[in-house]
Amino acid sequence: MRYEIKFSTQAAKFFRDLPQDLQERIRNKFHEISENPSRYVEHYEGDYNKIRIGKLRALVDVDNQKKILFVRTFDKRGRIYKR
Repeated sequence: MRYEIKFSTQAAKFFRDLPQDLQERIRNKFHEISENPSRYVEHYEGDYNKIRIGKLRALVDVDNQKKILFVRTFDKRGRIYKR
């Protein structure tokens, strides 16, 4: 069963501001991730998990019971870890 992917308001805004071709690449990657998140999700400090998509990073929460991947923050690699 495929995981549902939900974005926070901040993550959705960052995604909308990206160029169309990059949005499509990211959409395809999230589609791939939704099939098997454990293959792509890495643990990152405390309660956070991260997903790498090129030079971008997403900090996510994974709910295995409800099959939901919640993208808390989505930004460039250099900025995301300063939050």
